[in-house]
Amino acid sequence: MAKGPRHRLPLRRRIEGNTNYKKRLKLIKSKKLRAIIRASLNHIEVQFIKSKFGGDEVISSANSKELSNNFNWQANTGNIPASYLTGYLAGIRAKKAGIKEAILDLGIFYHKNRVLAAFKGIIDTGMNIPYREKFFPESLENRYNGSHIEDYAKLLKKQQPEKYQEVFSGYLKKKDINPENFTKIFKTTFESIKSNN
Repeated sequence: MAKGPRHRLPLRRRIEGNTNYKKRLKLIKSKKLRAIIRASLNHIEVQFIKSKFGGDEVISSANSKELSNNFNWQANTGNIPASYLTGYLAGIRAKKAGIKEAILDLGIFYHKNRVLAAFKGIIDTGMNIPYREKFFPESLENRYNGSHIEDYAKLLKKQQPEKYQEVFSGYLKKKDINPENFTKIFKTTFESIKSNN
């Protein structure tokens, strides 16, 4: 390791690989609000943030936990439909807070499909965020409402009933969830978000 009076250690978050400071500086210099989407294994969070000296200010946010707490979502909060709904909820709240445009901040690591689904939810509220059409893969288009989960459940139940019981055991334990009608669950929560905001 280099030593001496002129040697300077890199910032801790750069060493850990958590922050790309060049990219972050460009985003901050734009002086626009940032739409930040972060995904963990079980949840997704969307925030609209204003950069300020002394710390960023969160103007509007939504977390996928809120779907089950406030909008009758009973499925997993870490899947693609939940991500879309969280993005949609965040977009509606941002518009209520007077936000009309922002720039997308994806950070360094992101779970591609879920983050894109959340971003699509924000875009569908009418928020002005620049992006290229190629950004959204065609394979993702029919997955926002959970139709892929529904189709897989129907196929599995027909061809491999034992595996169906194993894969969807979490949903089958709850009486209100039928994975073969997943699009209805999505539609109910979507309408609940629209009517309550």
